[in-house]
Amino acid sequence: MSVFTELSDGDRISIAAAYDLRSLSSVIGIANGDTETTYLFRSSDGEFIVTLFENGAESLDLEQAFETMDNLYDNGVPCPKPRRTVDGQATMRAADRLVAVVSFLPGSPAKDANVQKCESLGRVIGQIHTTLSPKSKHRPLRLPTGPVHGAFDHDNVFFLNDTVCGVINFRLRHNDVLVAEIADAIVEWAMIPSGIIAPELARAILCGYQTVRALTDAEKDALSGYVLASIARYYAGRGQNDQLLESVLSAYGSITADVTR
Repeated sequence: MSVFTELSDGDRISIAAAYDLRSLSSVIGIANGDTETTYLFRSSDGEFIVTLFENGAESLDLEQAFETMDNLYDNGVPCPKPRRTVDGQATMRAADRLVAVVSFLPGSPAKDANVQKCESLGRVIGQIHTTLSPKSKHRPLRLPTGPVHGAFDHDNVFFLNDTVCGVINFRLRHNDVLVAEIADAIVEWAMIPSGIIAPELARAILCGYQTVRALTDAEKDALSGYVLASIARYYAGRGQNDQLLESVLSAYGSITADVTR
């Protein structure tokens, strides 16, 4: 269970009061991730996820994440709805930790991918990119850039059956080449144990994405190179350097032209 900081009765009362969670009926520590303490607060206003940050989070970072989620939620993108304090703040302190509260999401992370899940994920990535991208009258760069989520790991995507019902953890939001995030998602969700990219899963991500935002020809041409870079980071980050070259080349070769067209 990912509960590192126990809440006293006083902590629970102060959090409920700060976020106007009325008639608190239960507080349950839940297993969710490995770096923060997470509780489920049930109240007459609904169910909420209360996170106590153990890793030195900054209130400004969380405020920016809340602004991103507010924008996405208001535009119909599946993500938690941030809950602000009665003073309009994104965070407060309790048990000597920074606290943030969001609405409870149904569903759960998926360990295994299939075509339906990947298509749904691609669609949501496209929604996030188009919703967050600033509207500009300037001629776009060869490879479009804009705000990206930054961490489409399995733990950060919740499903109900085969449909994405929520994306969490927007603290890593940053600006990047959009196709780079698509490549990261392909490596995370379409790579099979042998180290190659399953073309039907990669194609599903791209098909879902392009129901929202069409890739440019330049992005399609660049995708295999970004997959190469992404899978190199994947293995290097896990210290599996002995597999790096062979795996990178296998993955690079599996992103053929028919996948992107």
